[in-house]
Amino acid sequence: MTDIDAFLNNLDSANLSVPFGRIINITNTTIIANGLDVAIGDIVKVESVAHLYTVLGMIASIDDQSFTIVPFSFIDGFRIDDKVYLQKEGLNIKCGYGLLGRVINALGDPIDGKGKLTNLEESFPINREAMSPLERGIIDQKFSTGVKTIDSMLTCGKGQKVGIFAGSGVGKSTLMGMIVKGCEAQIKVIALVGERGREIPEFIHYNLGNNLENTVIITATSDESSLMRKYAAFTSMAVAEFFRDKGHDVLLMMDSVTRFAMAQREIGLSTGEPPTQKGYPPSVFALLPQLMERAGSNRLGTITAFFTVLVDGDDMSDPIADQSRSILDGHIVLSRKLTEEGLYPPIDILQSASRVIDKVISKEQYNNFLKLKRVLSLIKENEVLLRVGAYKRGMDKELDMALLKKDKIREFLTQGVNEIYSYNKIVSMLEGVTND
Repeated sequence: MTDIDAFLNNLDSANLSVPFGRIINITNTTIIANGLDVAIGDIVKVESVAHLYTVLGMIASIDDQSFTIVPFSFIDGFRIDDKVYLQKEGLNIKCGYGLLGRVINALGDPIDGKGKLTNLEESFPINREAMSPLERGIIDQKFSTGVKTIDSMLTCGKGQKVGIFAGSGVGKSTLMGMIVKGCEAQIKVIALVGERGREIPEFIHYNLGNNLENTVIITATSDESSLMRKYAAFTSMAVAEFFRDKGHDVLLMMDSVTRFAMAQREIGLSTGEPPTQKGYPPSVFALLPQLMERAGSNRLGTITAFFTVLVDGDDMSDPIADQSRSILDGHIVLSRKLTEEGLYPPIDILQSASRVIDKVISKEQYNNFLKLKRVLSLIKENEVLLRVGAYKRGMDKELDMALLKKDKIREFLTQGVNEIYSYNKIVSMLEGVTND
């Protein structure tokens, strides 16, 4: 048999037909198609015959005769009967040390104009189950952020999940930059979800000082599709997991969970889910723990995650804030009142809490923390009396001592944007404030 005969025999036995479906309906945000055997979460490629381009999409709902696709980009130009192909490889991202110093989108493509990504070691799934609870490491080591208020009064541990709750314009991005610059993490992964386009270069320039060493930024701006905004969060988590599994202590900073939830709200409502609290469909509240629980520590490394949450009208009972608080291991509340008073960072210590603080600091520091918290609580309780002049010194010795320390405490809790303090220095300063 000649080589050509063998080739023809193999060609006859090969299955050269690629299965595809066809579009049967198009809405403003979704594509409805049939003709393929698909499952929820499958990734498909939609091909426009007229305009000769393709977009990726995700299967969001299925019925007896058809399935609904939510595209990763806009659907202008598609027509009835355009073809839909199933992507066998699923949704993965190429990961490696070549990501460090780069800015990528939700699909892992570079958007910083620095050329193609290189030194990428393996393909890593974007969607992944959280580790088993019994595989998680105990949080018993402190995680230094370089921010005095956090390290002294809200001390974090390696592998902890922390929420930063703030209204708009309170100083959330500034605090994020301070943590990224001052923390002890070996690798830093920053997710900017649903931000205005101009805020991305401004964050890099002003908050990070144009220093992306050991840092990866994943971004999906507000003008991108809801699916891109949703998966920017999951992609950043996948990148953090890759570096954790390489043995690193990773900082994951995500801004913001609220815009991630809004993206899923758009997807859920477009596929027919019923709205519940504040218009959020049930899938939003199921998705939050699926994202957040992927952070944490294992026997290889740690992911210490800070998730920012936009509090609508400074209302801490907002459904996303309320749900996030129940999942996270601590919360840092930024106060608009403190911002107006000129105290930066404007962290409201009495409303904030770290659920692991007693596991990661010494007994002496914990006692100093309690003393300072008691002083702040006394001043807060008697604020009205002090303002109207109804309190006279000598009426309460404990309050008198608290008032003597007020200015020194305010100085301790104030920190400039470019100031970074070592953990030991902060502990020493805390002792000086409480024991003088």
